[in-house]
Amino acid sequence: MPELERENTTIHYRCTGQGQPLLLTHGFAATHRMWAEQEVELASTHRVISWDMRGHGRSISTSDSCVYSEASTVADMVALLDSLGHAKAVVGGHSLGGYMSLSLYRAHPERVRALILIDTGPGYRSDDAREKWNRMARGMGDRLESHGLDSLTELSQEMNPGDHSSEKALARAARGMLTQRDSSIIDSLAEIDVPTLLIVGERDKEYLDPTDYMAKKIPGARKVIIPKAGHAPNLHQPDLFNRALKEFLADLNKV
Repeated sequence: MPELERENTTIHYRCTGQGQPLLLTHGFAATHRMWAEQEVELASTHRVISWDMRGHGRSISTSDSCVYSEASTVADMVALLDSLGHAKAVVGGHSLGGYMSLSLYRAHPERVRALILIDTGPGYRSDDAREKWNRMARGMGDRLESHGLDSLTELSQEMNPGDHSSEKALARAARGMLTQRDSSIIDSLAEIDVPTLLIVGERDKEYLDPTDYMAKKIPGARKVIIPKAGHAPNLHQPDLFNRALKEFLADLNKV
């Protein structure tokens, strides 16, 4: 895989196909590998850019915890687009990757042609709800450090322990990137002014309500529920997922 050198970080990424750029960001404890089916499916119409976020896969930062942050992740996404010569791209992400995609749009709306948010939540307005989420994220970091990467085995399908280089780096990502600081993302949903596709697995009960909420708040958002799928619908039902994705992308070209 090619590499992008960033301050204190080496970002591993992958480019496949030809055509309009599509930047795909994985969820927490996953890697670029979760998009393998989509890379094949879209090879003739899109240049799919998939990558490993800091602390994930082969993208390893220093031991300085402050470099694992939402702001650093957004800066990495911009740097990837810049290095590949793309002023604008369709930007999509799964779970944490979807949240980071929303953060990228909030910081740099001019870089985003459209958004694809997969089993994603927009964060919390309530300080108590946000702290509950953050305790979960910090607990995930603690478990990774105490039990190693094998602690991912019984979690979601896209979280493959063998794909990661360091449990310590992934633990730092949990504490610095998975935690949330404020309500800025959820507060900004009504300001989104690009076509937006929301995809959620029918069995992903934790993310059905957040998806409904975003569908109501984001102007003109399209929502697709993938039947018999959990938190990673592109892995559980790839044919149905790819159909929804391709229909959305094809409609973009008609605008």
